[in-house]
Amino acid sequence: MARVDFYRLTRDPVERVLPAVATRILAGGDRLLVVAESAMQRQAIDEALWTLQPASFLPHGAAGTPDEAIEPILIAGTPALPAANGARHAALADGVWREEALTFDRVFLFFDNSRIDDARATWRKLGAADGTEIHFWKQDDRGRWSEGP
Repeated sequence: MARVDFYRLTRDPVERVLPAVATRILAGGDRLLVVAESAMQRQAIDEALWTLQPASFLPHGAAGTPDEAIEPILIAGTPALPAANGARHAALADGVWREEALTFDRVFLFFDNSRIDDARATWRKLGAADGTEIHFWKQDDRGRWSEGP
């Protein structure tokens, strides 16, 4: 059964939130595939993984490079399956739901207010389907995350 975590970005952009999620995944010994269609967004995520927390660089690389199979975090424009780095976790950083994501054990769907209607439609669709566990996360004014409706 796939688990899908919806992260509504109301305070911070995905580039500031994703490194914390990625840190937890790597600490658990797992790998992550990050998907964003926009090359500009992929570049911003790449920079955030390098510099957001200078004391804790997160090892990562781009899909399509010779080292993609060894990268703990792989940044891609599409969710090519299986993930070249063997990831069982996927982060849909651009807020766009992709059905292929359900082949991963856990999926993180990050979306802002511009994609809220799409996220709601995806929530309803996944909630009505069998075999998917869904969770919703929201951020407060201080930047803390809590699970909620």
